[in-house]
Amino acid sequence: MRAYILVQTALGKPGEVVKALRGAEGVKAADVVTGPHDVIAVVEASDVKAIGDLVTEKIHTIEGVERTLTCVVIELG
Repeated sequence: MRAYILVQTALGKPGEVVKALRGAEGVKAADVVTGPHDVIAVVEASDVKAIGDLVTEKIHTIEGVERTLTCVVIELG
């Protein structure tokens, strides 16, 4: 299962947050972006609970992360 995590960071922290995300287990990609969010990460886990655990235990604990929005990918077809 895959999800996009939209991250708002503290002022001046997007680069540090991306570096930390790129080293976290389950994070496949992380980039600084423009717009209402500062960082977007692509994560993969076995199920929705595992994605929730990854967000709360590994992403929310990164210094500079203020808020996240999790967008779980839905496979249509």
